[in-house]
Amino acid sequence: MMQFIVFGNPIEHSLSPLIHADFGRQIGVNLQYSRSLTSSAQFNRAVAEFFRTGGGGANVTVPFKQHAYAQVTHVSARAERAGAVNTLVPLGAGQLLGDNTDGLGLVWDLQRLLGASQLTGKRVLLLGAGGAARGVIQPLLDAGVTTITVINRSPERAQQLVQLWQSPQLVWAPAATPEYDLIVNATSASLSGDKLVLGADVLDAAELVYDMMYGAKPSPFLEQAGQYTQMTADGLGMLVGQAGFAFKLWLDGAELNLNETLERLRAELNRGT
Repeated sequence: MMQFIVFGNPIEHSLSPLIHADFGRQIGVNLQYSRSLTSSAQFNRAVAEFFRTGGGGANVTVPFKQHAYAQVTHVSARAERAGAVNTLVPLGAGQLLGDNTDGLGLVWDLQRLLGASQLTGKRVLLLGAGGAARGVIQPLLDAGVTTITVINRSPERAQQLVQLWQSPQLVWAPAATPEYDLIVNATSASLSGDKLVLGADVLDAAELVYDMMYGAKPSPFLEQAGQYTQMTADGLGMLVGQAGFAFKLWLDGAELNLNETLERLRAELNRGT
C-alpha cells in the first residue's frame, strides 16, 4: 500500500486525507494518507523518517513550508519563487524534490469559476503580503493576468514583496480603488473571524471576490463582499486543486476529476455543520 502524509501544526482538522482518498478511489489505487502533528524542532527528523521507511510523497502545511524549503535537496522554479514548499517528492538515494502547488490550485479554481481562458487580461487586487500571497503571484502572472496590486496592513511588507519580483506587472498600493476585476484575500483574517474593510465601490467593481480560507459558512469578508460583488468563492477549490497537482507529481500521469472531488468535499464539509 502506498503511503502519503501531511505535516502540520495544527493538523487534526486537515481535509487532505479525504481528498487523497478520493483521488485513490478515482484511479483504483489503494493508498494510506495520514496526518503528522510535528514541531519545528522535530520536523526534519519526522520527514526523514517517513521517506526512509518508503513514503511515497508528502504535503506540508502551516507553519512548516519554509522549513521544508530549507530541507529539500532539489527545488522547483515555482517553489523557489514562492520561497516555500508544500509538496515533497522522493527522488531516491535520500534526495527530495520540493515543489509548491498552491498557486496552481488557485489558478485552477479561478479558471473553474470564470472559464479556462478568463484570467487573461484581468486586474487582480491581492490582499496580504505573506507566504500565501507570495506562493500565488507567479502562477497568476503565468495565467495571463495583466496586473497584480498588493495591499497589506504593513505597506513596507507589500513594497518588499514587489521589489522581490521586479516585474512591472506587480505593484503595491496604499489603499484599494474601484478598478480591479478580481480580489483575492491571502491574509489570515478569516481564520480569526476578522473583517477586511474594503469600500463598497471597490467590491462592486469586482467580477469575483475570492477568500483563500474555507469553511461550511462564508467568512465575514465574503459575507460583506456578497452584498456588492457579482460572485464570491472560498478557498476549498484551491485546496482540492493544489492537492491534485501534488498527487500528479507523486503518481505521474494520474488522471483526476478534481470537480468530482470538490463536490464530494463540499458535501462532507456541509454535513459537519
